[in-house]
Amino acid sequence: MKIENLGDAAVSSAVFAGIGLAVFGIAFWIMTKLAPFSVKKEIEEDQNVALAVIMAGVIIGVSLIISSAISGS
Repeated sequence: MKIENLGDAAVSSAVFAGIGLAVFGIAFWIMTKLAPFSVKKEIEEDQNVALAVIMAGVIIGVSLIISSAISGS
């Protein structure tokens, strides 16, 4: 990689990171709105580990989809 392309690569990475964070935030917001209970109360106060594991799985899945879309494979 030439040094001239470094600026373009940095801008491109920042744009894709911003888009990925926006999609991730929207997905998390949808998960909390679709749940028939308070996700925050269940995880923090009631120590519901099963719900935390399910939420983590969905977050990892969304992250993998975003990374695949960015890399193009």
